[in-house]
Amino acid sequence: MAALSGGEMCVKYLMFAFNLIFWLAGTGVLAIGLWLRFDSKTKGLFEGTEGTESPYVFFTGVYILIVAGSLMMVVGFLGCCGAIQESPCMLGLFFFFLIIIFAIEVAAGFWGFSNQSKVVEDITQFYMQTYKNYKENPQDTLKKTLLLIQTGLDCCGPTGSVIDFAQDTCPPRVGLDSLITKSCPDAIDEVFDSKLHIIGGVGIAIGVIMVFGMIFSMLLCCAIRKSREIV
Repeated sequence: MAALSGGEMCVKYLMFAFNLIFWLAGTGVLAIGLWLRFDSKTKGLFEGTEGTESPYVFFTGVYILIVAGSLMMVVGFLGCCGAIQESPCMLGLFFFFLIIIFAIEVAAGFWGFSNQSKVVEDITQFYMQTYKNYKENPQDTLKKTLLLIQTGLDCCGPTGSVIDFAQDTCPPRVGLDSLITKSCPDAIDEVFDSKLHIIGGVGIAIGVIMVFGMIFSMLLCCAIRKSREIV
């Protein structure tokens, strides 16, 4: 078995570097998923209360991000091992899983941006239903959910006016600030519009990284097989 040439060794270490970046990217995706899951501005959306249901479209997407990020970290780790150990089998599996992840990411990206308005509508409907239920039956669990959402989004009620019901669930304000308050539907639209763009930017960057990873993995795999055929 012949040793890899200088150029092939360069591809090997580029492959290792790519997988390190891919692992870090997976960490970023996982971090975004956990951020959306536990951030004070979105945490309350996962806590369904009596008479209301958590917004299905949103929390499904968040859990997909968490799973995808975890999978990317595992695949990146395997890719690093395949490059260092010069294993065609591991590199082939890495290429296969990378194609699957890339296809899922593209599909999820199109789904996310095509359903952006649906996500905002779903969450707004959840908030409005919670507000309506609290207005009709002021239970402590509903009050805590409203307080968590409105404090996290820094908003107050469906209209943002001082005449809104349930002022005790709004963030505390002093003086004229109490007269200038953002409505919660507007706050939901604003915060999720900005977060979806962040997710989209991360997704595009990861997609570019994965394309280079597939190229490097095939180049290295072919070089390793070719070197082992030489006696």
